Amino acid sequence: MLLTSADALTGAYDLAMLDLDGVVYIGREAVPGAAGHIAGAREAGMRVAFITNNASRSAAVVAEHLRELGVTARTEDVVTSAQAAARLLVERFGPGARVLCLGGPGLESALEEAGLVPVAVEADAVAAVSGYGPDLRWHEIMRAAVRVRDGLPWVASNTDLTIPTSYGTAPGHGVLVEMMERYTGVTPQVAGKPARPLLDETVRRVGGRRPLMVGDRLDTDIEGARNAGVDSLLVLTGVTGLAELVAARPGERPSYLARDLGGLSVAHQAPERVPDGWRLGGWLGRVEDGRLVVEPVRSGPDDQASLSVDDWWRVAAVAAWQHQDETGAVPDIGAARVPGTGSGAR
Repeated sequence: MLLTSADALTGAYDLAMLDLDGVVYIGREAVPGAAGHIAGAREAGMRVAFITNNASRSAAVVAEHLRELGVTARTEDVVTSAQAAARLLVERFGPGARVLCLGGPGLESALEEAGLVPVAVEADAVAAVSGYGPDLRWHEIMRAAVRVRDGLPWVASNTDLTIPTSYGTAPGHGVLVEMMERYTGVTPQVAGKPARPLLDETVRRVGGRRPLMVGDRLDTDIEGARNAGVDSLLVLTGVTGLAELVAARPGERPSYLARDLGGLSVAHQAPERVPDGWRLGGWLGRVEDGRLVVEPVRSGPDDQASLSVDDWWRVAAVAAWQHQDETGAVPDIGAARVPGTGSGAR
C-alpha cells in the first residue's frame, strides 16, 4: 500500500532517479512542466539522475537531448543500462577484457568507458553483451547466439519487450533476448530495470543515501525499485493508466503516486482505512460487487472542485489493491471516472 511522507519528497529523499521516456519526455518532446519540476527539486537540495534502459544512445547523447528540452543535464547525470552492463562485466572479467558487443553505439561507448574492449561477433572474447541496436544485422545475431549457446557468458542490457518510436510502439531488446534464450537455453544476467544493477550503478555514480526511484512503468521502474530495496514514485504521464494501476501486483506497487513530477515537491498522505472503504482528502473509495467506486464524501459542486485529483488516484489504487489481495480479482473500472476527464483511462 502507499506510504505517507510528512515532508515533501525533496526533503525526505536526497536522490531522485528519474526514468526518461514517459517521465521527462515522450519521444522527442518534453512532458509538460517536467523541466520546472526538476529544477525545483534541485533547488530544494535534491540530487537528480536520469536513468534509462535504452542502451543504444550514449550518456552524452541523452544529456544533449535533455538540454534541448530545457532540462539542465550533464553527461555524468545520465546513467544507462549499457553502463550498468559494463560494470557487471568489468567486475567479473577485469579492465581490458574483450567483450563481444551486440548492440548500438551507446553500448560500445559504455564498454570503452569502463576500460573494456568491444569486439565484433567473430573476434575472440571472454563474454558477450547485448543491447538495443536498430542497425543490427541478422548474421551478427546468429553468430552471437551460436557463441552463447556454446558457452560464452552473456549479459543483456535489459529485457524491455517494447520501445516507443515515432511510428508507434515497436519490438524492444527483450524480443531479441527471448529469441536467444529460446535458441541457446541460456538466461543472461540482466543489467537494466527491473533487475537492480542499473539502480545500484546510479547510486554509485551520482551519490545519495536516501534514493527515490521515479517512473511511469509498473513492470520496470516500480518493480525495479522494489528489487533494489528503494522507495518509488509513480507518475501518470506515461504508460500507466487506471487499468494498469488497479491490476498492479504487490511487487509492482509504488510507495507514492502523483500525476506528474510535481509530486516530488509536496508531502504525501496515504489513504485511511475506514469502515466503508478508503478515505483521503474528501474522496471515498471501495469495491462494490466487483466494481471500483470512488466518490466525493461531499457532493456539492464547489466541494468537488476543491478536491485533489491526485488523492482520487491514491484512493482508487488502494481500494483496488485491497480487493485484489483479498479476492485475487482485479475490480471492474467501467464506472470509475477520473475527475475533470470524464474517463477512466487516464
